[in-house]
Amino acid sequence: MSMEIDIPVTAAARRDMEANREEALDDDGLPRRTGTVWTASAHIITAVIGSGVLSLAWAMAQLGWAAGSVSLVLFSVITLYTSSLLADCYRTGDPCNGTRNYTYMAAVKSNLGGTKLWLCGLSQYVNLFGVSIGYTITASLSLAAIVKSNCYHWKGREADCSVPTSLFMVGFGMVQIFMSQLQNFHKLWWLSIVAALMSFCYSFIGVGLSAKSVISGEIGETSITGTVVGVDVTAAEKIWKSFQALGNIAFAYSYSLILIEIQDTLRSPAENKVMKRATVVGVAVTTVFYILCGCLGYVAFGNKAPGNMLTGFGFYEPFWLIDIANICIVVHLLGAYQVFSQPLFAVIELRIAQWFPNSNLLNHERPIVINNRLGFSVNGFRLAWRTGFVITSTTLAIIMPFFNEVLAFLGALGFWPLTVYFPIEMYIAQKGVARFSTEWVFLKCLSFVCFLISVIAACASIQGVIASLKHFSPFHTRF
Repeated sequence: MSMEIDIPVTAAARRDMEANREEALDDDGLPRRTGTVWTASAHIITAVIGSGVLSLAWAMAQLGWAAGSVSLVLFSVITLYTSSLLADCYRTGDPCNGTRNYTYMAAVKSNLGGTKLWLCGLSQYVNLFGVSIGYTITASLSLAAIVKSNCYHWKGREADCSVPTSLFMVGFGMVQIFMSQLQNFHKLWWLSIVAALMSFCYSFIGVGLSAKSVISGEIGETSITGTVVGVDVTAAEKIWKSFQALGNIAFAYSYSLILIEIQDTLRSPAENKVMKRATVVGVAVTTVFYILCGCLGYVAFGNKAPGNMLTGFGFYEPFWLIDIANICIVVHLLGAYQVFSQPLFAVIELRIAQWFPNSNLLNHERPIVINNRLGFSVNGFRLAWRTGFVITSTTLAIIMPFFNEVLAFLGALGFWPLTVYFPIEMYIAQKGVARFSTEWVFLKCLSFVCFLISVIAACASIQGVIASLKHFSPFHTRF
């Protein structure tokens, strides 16, 4: 037998309880955000350091000490500056009490709207689709590198250890078909932590192996201008690959797309000021790391630097450490593929659901229980659409498995519109920057210069793909 006792609550106690509940909420009624400059800095560093770091030694080799070092610093300065502009766009109106914009697209909608919102969506989702192709290529090259490194270790460096990458891409795609059906993928918070740890692990291994080569004196031939025309490359190749290198560096710095989401984790008030400080810390740490990676890698390999420092076999030993690094890359990209694909899945499925609200194909969920703790549900449309998406991205990766060219194209595709153009346009609109004023002219000139960089990097990457396709046959050419 149980007995319930009613304890009277005084008016004062009730007011205290209401006050405590209000204190637990932010101004938008959501649970109070607790992020600080240090947590935001950690998010930025985690978001920026990734597969782009693997191509920096190659980029330095194409540009040389002068242009390469300047480019690494210049891209970091531009990213830092435009990120500070974007931080001011988190709230519409008053910087402390204005309406919050929870996503990049929401910020563009509230500040620009109209055609620019449509262009932003197009840029964002084409970029997300491109990333799925790039990650499929990178993961398959790492899987192939694991097989090759063991082959070289046991059979010698002169042995024919080439392997077809197409089979690895098909295998990676099959895993992604299954993972794409996980409807609540965003709840797997631990996967982001694992992916972040993996990216740091393989990045530090790359830096460590480069430093070891430099310390031991096993270095390549470097120069102020990089690869030498007539020795390493032709005059035309020098120009195209130098522009490609700019795209690779731009890809390495791309994180503006998630800046607003990171800022939405910060405690009030004045989130923009805290975000600006976090951006300084995050970009500064990343730039130092990139300079170390690019410069040490360039010293270690010289003008013969491979496109991917961990799969191009500038390093052969210790083979087990190279295997660990490539396993980390694969694990990282297994989760990162879904992190970038799920927003695109959600947008398409939301649109289709709005067009056909009563469709059984969309609304009927069939539960699949694996065991008492693991299970998920599928429906016909999600199964067909997401599977088709993975098959398409995998097929394009098989047709164009060119690491540097694809990364350069993705860097060019995201750099100008998402890192530069929209932050500048939103800042001008929100702050009411006078037309033809000094600040307006400076911002427009910066945007135009970055537009030109993106265009030439995109053209160079397309030219590189076309040139590589002349010597490539899907399912036959071996890596």
